[in-house]
Amino acid sequence: MAQKAQHAILRFAKHKAGPAGALEAHHERTKEKYASNPDIDISKSKDNFHIIQPTQKYRKEIDTRIKAAGCRTRKDSTMFVDTLITASPEFFTGRSKKEVQAYFTEAVAFMEKKVGRGNIFSAVVHMDEKTPHLHLCFTPITEDGRLSAKEILGNRAQLSKWQDEFHAHMKKAFPVLKRGESALVTKREHIPTWLFKQSVDLTRQQQAIEKAVSEIGVLNAGKKRDEILEMVGPYFSRLEKHLGQMKKYQATIDYLTQENEGLKEKANSEKSIQKQMEVLTLKKENERLRRFVDSIPPEMRRILREQQRQQRPKDHDL
Repeated sequence: MAQKAQHAILRFAKHKAGPAGALEAHHERTKEKYASNPDIDISKSKDNFHIIQPTQKYRKEIDTRIKAAGCRTRKDSTMFVDTLITASPEFFTGRSKKEVQAYFTEAVAFMEKKVGRGNIFSAVVHMDEKTPHLHLCFTPITEDGRLSAKEILGNRAQLSKWQDEFHAHMKKAFPVLKRGESALVTKREHIPTWLFKQSVDLTRQQQAIEKAVSEIGVLNAGKKRDEILEMVGPYFSRLEKHLGQMKKYQATIDYLTQENEGLKEKANSEKSIQKQMEVLTLKKENERLRRFVDSIPPEMRRILREQQRQQRPKDHDL
């Protein structure tokens, strides 16, 4: 029987200041009983260990860092991030405590490089649950002193890049680890074929409209303007709908067109270079279509949208 793949695991949970106390009680094991988590074996809690020990209460750790950086905050600001780091259960089977410590120490080194040592206020390893894991908490303060989890963690595509970099870092010390399948990669297959075809069709129509625009002269300006409005009307409606549909797949497209070695390696191993090039073409075509929309004079866009509003009742009556 083939052995199960062993993966390095990295997860983030963003929090306002409110949950800091409850998370501290869990992470630092300040309670005698944990009815909400039956997996905790208190008799093994003595084996838990810190890589970074907090020097004060979590809330105080957070407030101190934010105040020192001079960050502006809002009611909905992410004040700290709880990072869960572990690996597949099979990875830990048969490993000594020293090897487990080495794994999590390497993981903390990765996080220090990514978010800054000064932002991290706790990194504690739990050995008293089913699978050893690390809770690392940090304040998402940027290098220029802003509180921004969005900038540090990024969007879905950037989070997948985090996973790529984490795997690459951990694999150097633990070659047995495999990169898990990214949700964004698996979702690539769900980019529908019709979206590719629709993009090509719209690009061809755009080229025809641009040609007509280039033929406008002083003598035929009025006539040509009416012809172009007649051409652009139905096209503009389809184009705006298409660009709206594209937003659903934008994170996947952005991820697949990143030029990083991990992605190239994956593309080669799956023999999907051709499909990747199709996605790249789709991205370029849609960037061109967006530029075309932006190039339409505001007055003409206003006329086109007014035409759309006037046509909607007719479409409803059909």
